[in-house]
Amino acid sequence: MSASKSGKLSSLFVALAFPLALGASILFYTMVLGDPANFEGGDPVHGHPVAENPAHTFGLIHKGGFIVPILTTVLLLVIIFSIERFITLSRATGKGRVDEFLHNVRQLLASDRVDEAMTVCDEQQGSVANVMRSGLVKYQTVMNDSALDKETRINTVKQEIEEATALELPMLSKNLVIISTCASVSTLLGLIGTVLGMIRAFSAMATAGAPDATALSTGISEALINTALGISGSAIAIIMFNYFSTKIDGITHGIDEAGFSVSQTLANHK
Repeated sequence: MSASKSGKLSSLFVALAFPLALGASILFYTMVLGDPANFEGGDPVHGHPVAENPAHTFGLIHKGGFIVPILTTVLLLVIIFSIERFITLSRATGKGRVDEFLHNVRQLLASDRVDEAMTVCDEQQGSVANVMRSGLVKYQTVMNDSALDKETRINTVKQEIEEATALELPMLSKNLVIISTCASVSTLLGLIGTVLGMIRAFSAMATAGAPDATALSTGISEALINTALGISGSAIAIIMFNYFSTKIDGITHGIDEAGFSVSQTLANHK
């Protein structure tokens, strides 16, 4: 698949993920959480959640108000793009351990078996292997060009490796910014829901005469539920972002080692 076609598919995936997540969240909020069976008297607006679980839990979450489907959308986006990043980075890692792959290629290069090293790269099929193979192809080209001196050959190979690395790195970090944004947005949305719920609670307490217990409990529920959902979504997003960042750092380190190995081999070649 060409890079342009892959980029278009990735952009289409991002464009579809947002409305699909929002639609699914609204349906879940209205059809599942807002099911009349989850509330006493079958009234999702004024009725209290029934005592039985999970109906009580569903009804309780529904009391969080209109912020709940928005928070659920953010959580779904985190899950969707975490799955997408996991698949992409698993492919970028390739087959087998990267350190073992680099060790095998170094041994082959030390024996001047470049063709076999390229075959190993084809079998590994990861980002590190792609960069390594690009460097090896250029390595063979410059070694067959007697018009180039040693310094020029080394610089040519290094430039090829840098270009190959520049093509691989954006793919590794693509869409990761969405997960990091969700981590911040989820907390802020939860805070907005908390403030709105507390406003409702204090308004109920400010009514003349005896406070409306139903309105008061609804406001407090809305505040606490949105707080819990916002923090939960943010926590999951932060964990996934750090996990993928660590995985990308490992792949990037492997790419740097691959480039150094090819350059060093050429520098040591007589």
